[in-house]
Amino acid sequence: MKAILVGLGSAGFSWYTRLKNQGLLVAVVETNSSLKPKMGNDPYPFYTSLEEALEKEEADFLVNVTSPMAHTSVNHAAFDRKLPVLCEKPISFDYEESVDIVKRAMREGIPFMIAENYRRFPYIRRVKRLIDEGLIGQVASIDIRFHRYHQVHRNYTVSLLDDIGVHHFDMIRYLTGAEGKRIAAELYAPLNGWGESGADLNAEAWIELEGGIRATYSGTIASRSRQTPWCGQLRMEGSDGALELTDQVISLYRGGHTETFSDHSAFAASDTLTEFLSSLRGEREAESSGRDYLHTQALVHYAKLASEKRQWTDIELPLRT
Repeated sequence: MKAILVGLGSAGFSWYTRLKNQGLLVAVVETNSSLKPKMGNDPYPFYTSLEEALEKEEADFLVNVTSPMAHTSVNHAAFDRKLPVLCEKPISFDYEESVDIVKRAMREGIPFMIAENYRRFPYIRRVKRLIDEGLIGQVASIDIRFHRYHQVHRNYTVSLLDDIGVHHFDMIRYLTGAEGKRIAAELYAPLNGWGESGADLNAEAWIELEGGIRATYSGTIASRSRQTPWCGQLRMEGSDGALELTDQVISLYRGGHTETFSDHSAFAASDTLTEFLSSLRGEREAESSGRDYLHTQALVHYAKLASEKRQWTDIELPLRT
């Protein structure tokens, strides 16, 4: 299989290296021609026009690593040619636009996957396995705490939930196997943050999930204290026990005993690209497909609405199956 890569910024170059090393790259599209020297002497065709690349190159799929504001136009251009798309998150900053994109992909039978990777960390996979094996009984609650100092330049206003918290919300769905029903949240810029107008550097959220499961979330990218891992620190309570993930070490509390797991080598990190290619070859829906990811993006969307309204807000999922 061969791919057209669209976007050669910092994230795009990581994808460039990955696709090149696996022999999957056929061409690169980047509207900013000053980024072409990143490719060195590599022989791949470089285009500043996506339409030209799609006309001249034969590809099996497209990897969309453009700015979020450009995601929709790139996705539509690929869909016009029935090309499967692996897209960086978010689908779009506009939730309704995201819904429309996913509906089109589903309606026309075009594989569409979002590169959602935190659920793929080996220790998260292991937590999921322990839950699925019933070692803490019925899941009752999940709590995630995330604290880092992460000031980066964006060409859009920084939002913790859009940039990083969305991964944590996806972990909540993945680990519990439940969808959100209603949410309360507060998004804000703390006193210890940096001066960026409109930026939401902190987020607190309380989520009621299906089956009565409760989720709590506290996150910040303005913390000057000890930094958590990117997945945060995790605690899950169940009817028969509890699980904690602290600095990538899992503690299982059950029957008055504690068991720890720190070697996760048997749970190799899965890769979004590998999963996407496997889904294409197997003609199946990919994990974190656009349809599935939309339910994660819904949590972010309704968290923002709840924060604006300062009240609990019902979550409406547009594509339940």
